[in-house]
Amino acid sequence: MKLIIAIVRPEKLAAVQAAIDEREASLMAVSQVLADQREPGCTGIYRGSEFHIRWLHLRLEIAVDDWGVDAAVAAILHAGSTGAAGQVGDCKVYVIPLDTCVASAAGPEQRQGAGVALVGTESGDRR
Repeated sequence: MKLIIAIVRPEKLAAVQAAIDEREASLMAVSQVLADQREPGCTGIYRGSEFHIRWLHLRLEIAVDDWGVDAAVAAILHAGSTGAAGQVGDCKVYVIPLDTCVASAAGPEQRQGAGVALVGTESGDRR
């Protein structure tokens, strides 16, 4: 399995989720992150001091079987981009190997791919 980490703009979340659902990704988590300090944003003034306003982005963590990685990455890049030329702050995608995925509440009949070990079973006891 592979772990795909994608940083997308909040307005692109629905499109990226729809694209991922079509590719049958097994696990997905969404969290809020702040944009890079180097990314152009706004400058605000508070009590005479200037400060940089960082934009909000979303971090998607998606577990995908090895055979579906290329299709999932292409779908994320297509759905997460803002235009043909690509703008600063567009979608960024990282792919990381995922050796083990432990699902504590899943039973033996709910295995998600070849790399899943289940807590509490004979073969996957990780306590």
